[in-house]
Amino acid sequence: MDGGEVTEGTMEGGEVTEELICPVTIANEAGEDYDDSDRPCLSSHTLAALQEFFLQNQPTLDPAADNVEKTVNNGLQADLLPEDWRLSQFWYDPATAQVVAEELHYLSRLTASTVACVACPTLYVQLKKSSPEVEARIFEFDKRFEKYGTDFIFYDYNQPEDLPAIYRHKFQVVVADPPYLSEECLVKVSKTMMLLANKNNAFFLLLTGKVQQELAAKLLNARPCGFQPTHHHKLGNEFMLFTNYDPEERLGGWADFN
Repeated sequence: MDGGEVTEGTMEGGEVTEELICPVTIANEAGEDYDDSDRPCLSSHTLAALQEFFLQNQPTLDPAADNVEKTVNNGLQADLLPEDWRLSQFWYDPATAQVVAEELHYLSRLTASTVACVACPTLYVQLKKSSPEVEARIFEFDKRFEKYGTDFIFYDYNQPEDLPAIYRHKFQVVVADPPYLSEECLVKVSKTMMLLANKNNAFFLLLTGKVQQELAAKLLNARPCGFQPTHHHKLGNEFMLFTNYDPEERLGGWADFN
């Protein structure tokens, strides 16, 4: 669920329900004001047609590819599937995916740890493309990604502690992109990150909106880096990459906390 800025639908208990989509819903999720005195609404049919148009014109991680990005992981082909706006999916652009994947590769080698990717398929796919030798798991709500085989673990942020026992406190490298820019969502995803993390030592990378800066520091002791993530489709909220460790010269170093 890379780049959680807006949701076009309602997630209740981890399921998406059909409803009319109104600009005020999007504006509120993005933290913007909106006059709803005479608001137009989109039917699910219109929304589907709009999404189909964007999917047909959506770039991939590899500009040379015709459709979706493909890489092979131990005989399994990992495809970056089209975004589903109803699940608040907004993929990162190639530069962002590559920079973060390189950092994950570095940390994995440093710790000899499998990488836990929480709600960030773009990063998982890029990591397996550029560093196929790195072990990684993708914790994701969208069951389309079951095609990743045993690397896929179904995950609903509404149930942050509902994780297979074998993965509790297993990872020294955990990267997450909460699907929504809300305090409630970040609190729950942070709880998941803590449960996945090795109790003695863990490196956290969090990609989310700048508006979550203070909460990221409170929950994960994470500070913003100089490197700024960007998406294929421009979003209304400024995104940042937070880490709970000093990246030194990598990722643009730690930025000033303000």
